[in-house]
Amino acid sequence: MSGIETRSPRISFESMVIKPPSHPTYDLRAVIKLALAEDVGDQGDVTCMATIPDDMEVEAHFLAKEDGIVAGIALAEMVFNEVDPSLKVEWSQKDGDYVHKGLKFGKVHGRAHNIVRAERVVLNFMQRMSGIATLTKAMADAAHPALILETRKTAPGLRLVDKWAVLIGGGRNHRMGLFDMVLIKDNHISIAGGVTNALKSVDSYLEKRNLRMEVEIETRTLEEIKDVLEYVSKTKTSLTRIMLDNMVVPLLNGDVDVSMLKEAVELINGKFETEASGNVTLETVHKIGQTGVTYISSGALTHSVKALDISLKIDTELALEVGRRTKRA
Repeated sequence: MSGIETRSPRISFESMVIKPPSHPTYDLRAVIKLALAEDVGDQGDVTCMATIPDDMEVEAHFLAKEDGIVAGIALAEMVFNEVDPSLKVEWSQKDGDYVHKGLKFGKVHGRAHNIVRAERVVLNFMQRMSGIATLTKAMADAAHPALILETRKTAPGLRLVDKWAVLIGGGRNHRMGLFDMVLIKDNHISIAGGVTNALKSVDSYLEKRNLRMEVEIETRTLEEIKDVLEYVSKTKTSLTRIMLDNMVVPLLNGDVDVSMLKEAVELINGKFETEASGNVTLETVHKIGQTGVTYISSGALTHSVKALDISLKIDTELALEVGRRTKRA
């Protein structure tokens, strides 16, 4: 059983449009419970208890306050269910859909106390996930025919949530963590004494333990690529992908020089998957994607994401009036 499985009677991963990535130990329900617990502390929602009758029921609407790709709808349902399984949630959009500024795309009805208690946690997840999905969609479209990947530069404790948002935005997942793929990076190579020694050690380790998993090695120069290709031409290896790190050179005019990256791809000549890394932005990713690389990885998808502005409002007419006044709806 996956470590992310939820015991919610209303939500099942099988029914989701885009399922979360698999992880053997990650407990998504525990993450939700932690987010809720840090909000209410040891006193509960004192403002809500002081201002709202305990038995009052309301209907609140999700409102997009800017254009983008919505993500986190399935996760929002999990949060509402954790707070109060009797809350009724309806959506006019699904994870991965485009929403425009001013659009009401979902609603929740039920006990006011519980809707307000869940509100900020739901929005914190949805805004971050939607921001990641929106940037991923833009970069994935621009990168074609190369595929866009995120990295492990995720918010601590939100690894699966961040990577789920990348999938919703049309990207692909890199490794989930340190356990599911061998990625030989610069520090491993320096300690091992070069790319050849590092690869030899990995091949020996996997063979002795009868382990089968993808193996990637980072290369920073054409000479390192040639050393890797020389090694694999003489030895049975588990290598599946070669990372081409910082072979995209920024120019003073804001453009990038991808000639070294192209040469690297030609050297490898389809023998292994390739992954471009470094100097990847929305402005440069199209040019990088035209070099023939298989993947382009970008830490910016998750480490410096701009949240998409979404709100949950009971009085939507007043919210829209204020939004028009402040140019946000």
